Amino acid sequence: MAPADIRRVILNILERIAPDEDLSNLDDARPFREQMELDSMDFLDIVMELRKQYRIQIPEADYPQLGTMDSTVAYLTPLLKDVQG
Repeated sequence: MAPADIRRVILNILERIAPDEDLSNLDDARPFREQMELDSMDFLDIVMELRKQYRIQIPEADYPQLGTMDSTVAYLTPLLKDVQG
């Protein structure tokens, strides 16, 4: 899956988790939590959604790598390289 496809997947997940958020001006370099009302349970929902949709395990130690869109896409790109977008 290409990075642009991964970004789209993350946006879709964020739209479901936080339907009231305006994601059109999301800054990919800034932490999600600075831009959105996300709590730790919302963050876990993102991780669980990725596990459910793509059967990937994200160790808790790696959660900090999912802080921004840029870092999330960079982290997921090698894990999803064989998945069709």
